[in-house]
Amino acid sequence: MVRSGLLSARANGSCWCRCAAILVFSLAVGPAHAVDLPALTGRVVDQANVIPAANRSAIEGKLQELEDKSGIQLVVATVTSLQGNDIETFANQLFRHWKLGEANKNNGVLLLVAPKERKVRIEVGYGLEGTLTDALSNVIITGAIVPRFKTNDYAGGIERGVDGIISVLTTDAAEWQPRARLRTDDGPTVVRQVVPLLLLGLLIFIFRYMVGHARGGRGGWVGRGGRPMFIPVGGSPWRGGSSGSDWSGGGFSGGGFAGGGGSSGGGGASGSW
Repeated sequence: MVRSGLLSARANGSCWCRCAAILVFSLAVGPAHAVDLPALTGRVVDQANVIPAANRSAIEGKLQELEDKSGIQLVVATVTSLQGNDIETFANQLFRHWKLGEANKNNGVLLLVAPKERKVRIEVGYGLEGTLTDALSNVIITGAIVPRFKTNDYAGGIERGVDGIISVLTTDAAEWQPRARLRTDDGPTVVRQVVPLLLLGLLIFIFRYMVGHARGGRGGWVGRGGRPMFIPVGGSPWRGGSSGSDWSGGGFSGGGFAGGGGSSGGGGASGSW
């Protein structure tokens, strides 16, 4: 009788533990699925309304030029809220929902900004992870985007970030020059921010170059043709595209702007201010 009662108590306890575990899991996972994603209405989706019309037009022109020349689909999005999710989860869901990039190349990129949570992320499609690496995405965020966001210059930060992404994706290593000039209006604060980034970038560059050389010249941080490449921060805005590019075509026209069927596995980098 006593043994039967103990077994019953243990069974009930086990049942309650399983129920509690399921409840906790549901509460943890639930918010990540309950996301109201904005519609893909163009190359710039400014739900948070932080990009003035003139800046938006300039950014859209750069994004269209990139897509026309290379087929790479780079989209900028600002949102009013991450709806309780971390920016990595939200960005990945939004990227997959919009299906950015061509299906057979997965060459899409999403620059997502959440002003309310003070978060920013560059989400990279599978096909571009070897070019727009996590390390380079982080350099663009910390060196070009975040300093301007800290002064509430969202349009300037976004445009500078777009320039950086386009430079990484389209410029040959031979065309790169050390252009890490500091603007006088940025003041000494930028010097303190940029110099450590340059040193970090140099260390990463040396490491990647050595690894790439050991593997036969195919390191992770190289330009087209196997030549090393580095990323400037600060300075004047970067301009995407190269006159000698052999890329052609691209775009996802016909019936309005839309994604091309691409996907992302969570590559990229995030930042905050």
